[in-house]
Amino acid sequence: MFDSESTALLQAVLNEVCKDVSLHEAGARTHVASKVLEVATGGKTCVDALKQVGRTALISTPTMWR
Repeated sequence: MFDSESTALLQAVLNEVCKDVSLHEAGARTHVASKVLEVATGGKTCVDALKQVGRTALISTPTMWR
């Protein structure tokens, strides 16, 4: 699907967006990753755009308290 350079870019975006999210919060990280992947698969690979999508996804992450 993605070459190694693109995969590294996506991983870096995920790590940066989720830097304050515990590794144990797999649901939040998965939600962010899926939104970033969705946009990247559509052809948008601009780092700033991917980070914005990730941040937006993190803010809108469903929780059991909502």
